[in-house]
Amino acid sequence: MRTTLRISLTLLTVLAVVCAPSHASAATVLPNGVQPVPGPVVTRFDRPDVAWGSGHRGVDLAGRPGETVRAAAHGTVTFAGDLAGRGVVVVDHGMVRTTYEPVAATVLAGEMVGLGQPIGRLQAGHASCPGTTCLHWGLREGDTYLDPFLLLGAPIRLLPASASPVLRATAVSGSSSVSDSGLVLPVTGPVTSAFGMRRHPVTGLWTLHDGTDLGAECGTPIRAAASGTVVALTVSSTWGNRLVIDHGPGHAGPLVTAYSHAEGFGVAVGSRVSAGQVVGTVGRTGLATGCHLHVQVWVAGRLVDPSLVLA
Repeated sequence: MRTTLRISLTLLTVLAVVCAPSHASAATVLPNGVQPVPGPVVTRFDRPDVAWGSGHRGVDLAGRPGETVRAAAHGTVTFAGDLAGRGVVVVDHGMVRTTYEPVAATVLAGEMVGLGQPIGRLQAGHASCPGTTCLHWGLREGDTYLDPFLLLGAPIRLLPASASPVLRATAVSGSSSVSDSGLVLPVTGPVTSAFGMRRHPVTGLWTLHDGTDLGAECGTPIRAAASGTVVALTVSSTWGNRLVIDHGPGHAGPLVTAYSHAEGFGVAVGSRVSAGQVVGTVGRTGLATGCHLHVQVWVAGRLVDPSLVLA
C-alpha cells in the first residue's frame, strides 16, 4: 500500500513538471522550432479551461514505430526516461519547455541538444491515437500549456481529407506589385535565398530554409499579402522581429503568412489588416547577414514554398 502511494505521488509530481491552459504571455520569447516528426496532425491542441480540466494538452503527430524524433528547438534535456510505462523526453528552452512521448530516449538528462537533433525513437501505444502510432508533442510555459505549433510561427488548422485548398484572389489598390494568385508581394526585390535545404550562412548548419528571402533595403515598407488578423508578434535570436498574419479560410483553404527580420512593426496582435497595408519595415534583426525580408507561408496548416503562392 505504501509503495503504491509512493508511486502515485511520484507520478503526480512528474506530471506537474512534464506536462497543464494556453496563450503565450506578451513577454514570452519563443525559440525557433521545427516539427519533431514530419507526419500530419491526428489530434490538435485543445486548451483546457482550467488547469485540471478536460482538453488535449499538446498535438498528436502521426508516425511509425522506431521513427526518429527530433528536438523542436535548441535546449537542455531535463528528463529522459519512463513515466507510467511510457517513454518521455523533456527539453528546456529557457522560457518554455517541450515534451515528447511515447519515446525511447537516445539522450540523457543534462545533455544539450540542437534544433532538429535526434532525441529518441517513437514508440507505439499512445492512447489517443487508436489504430496508428503517434507522437504526443507538448509545449509549456511555467504552468501554462501552449500550442506547440506556436514554435513554427503559425497556428495549425485541420481540414477534411477531401479539402482542396484554393487561394483567394484579392483586389488591391495602391500596391506596387500583385502576384498571379492575387496576393500582394510583401516587398519588391530579388530572391536572395530560396525555400529548401541549404547551409545556413551564419551557423554553417545544413538545414531547411523554411521561407523565401527577398532582398530589400532596411526601412523598406512591408505589406500584408492579404487581409487578415495579426495573431503573433515575437522576437527571437534567429528570426528577429517577426509578425504572423492569419488570413482566414478564403474560399476553400486557410492561409497564414509570416514576416521576419524586420526593423519593427506598426500593428498589434489582434489587429485587422487589409491586403497591401504597410505593417512594418525591412530590417536585419536576428540571424541576418544583411537587410532582407524572410517570408513564410502556410496553406491548410502546411508550410509551403512561398514562391508557389507569391510568384
